[in-house]
Amino acid sequence: MRDISPPDRPREKIEERGAIALTDQELIAAILGNGIPGRDIMDISREVASLLSRESRPTGEQLMAINGIGQSKACILLACFEIGRRYAKPEEEPVIRITAPADLLAVPEAAALRTRLQEHFLVITLNGASEVIHARTVTKGLVNNSLVHPREVFADAIADRAAAVICAHNHPSGNLEPSSQDIQVTRQLAEAGEILGIPVIDHVIISKKGIVSLRESGYL
Repeated sequence: MRDISPPDRPREKIEERGAIALTDQELIAAILGNGIPGRDIMDISREVASLLSRESRPTGEQLMAINGIGQSKACILLACFEIGRRYAKPEEEPVIRITAPADLLAVPEAAALRTRLQEHFLVITLNGASEVIHARTVTKGLVNNSLVHPREVFADAIADRAAAVICAHNHPSGNLEPSSQDIQVTRQLAEAGEILGIPVIDHVIISKKGIVSLRESGYL
């Protein structure tokens, strides 16, 4: 943990940005606190996180099979899992996790961009597990530096305590080729996100002909 800069340490991130901003691995590291000689806490936490799913929880035996998890730490994790189970609210809507650009089409606001007759610029905020918090239209009209400003993109992301954002806009013409303005805005937003600590994971163009990721295209 000493090798991690203070602002990036899990417990400091919780204090600064709230637990929602942390990945599963970081949340586990915050619970466990320290690793063992020769094994960093983040490596241990990564293995624990790989056992998690919405359908089941790891057993004590599975946890203690991980190098660095003894009986004490296994019991702490099991207690956290159980208290979470007891007081978790039932999901009113299905959770949408974004792992690939095509997953955005499961977000109603993003799917609607395929048939918009005017350009809409959408910002999707994500928590530390890459799950959608909110999707909001921040501007309508042409996408350029004057109409898409970082303050509009990141204002709600900061309020959401988002871990990251994905931007999306439509091309009513159907053309999926990113314009020079698209590329310029993408890079400007990425720089702003880096300063704020809220990375821009992707900027996606959507039209009736399909979907294109500027990250996959090498522009981000």
